[in-house]
Amino acid sequence: MPEVTIHIGGRGFEVSCQEGEESYLHSAAKMLDDEAQVLSDQIGRMPEARMLLMAGLMLADKTAAVEDRIKEVEAVLAEREQELEALKNAPPPEPERIEIPVVPPQVAESLAELAARTEALAQEIEEQAAG
Repeated sequence: MPEVTIHIGGRGFEVSCQEGEESYLHSAAKMLDDEAQVLSDQIGRMPEARMLLMAGLMLADKTAAVEDRIKEVEAVLAEREQELEALKNAPPPEPERIEIPVVPPQVAESLAELAARTEALAQEIEEQAAG
């Protein structure tokens, strides 16, 4: 079992840990040291046990706040999952009715007559331009 020296509040501590968990231990010690540094900056020098207790309590408070936030996020996630499941199980929407206007036959006939007149006028203009 490896022995690791961690530093908290400017003091060194020898700690044993499982093989391969050294980086986790250093990470946890860094978090505790950061809290101890805040205490040291605010209060100054204090007994080792009190510093460790206060730093641990500060970390526990932060952890509790994070756990509360996780519960809130999980509740929102559960709501969204229920909404998604309800949408998946909902019947498909009714098809939208679209009406396409029908052009009356007399309009089509009028357009054809106008086209014929336009072509006749174009032919006449071409003949005049050529002659």
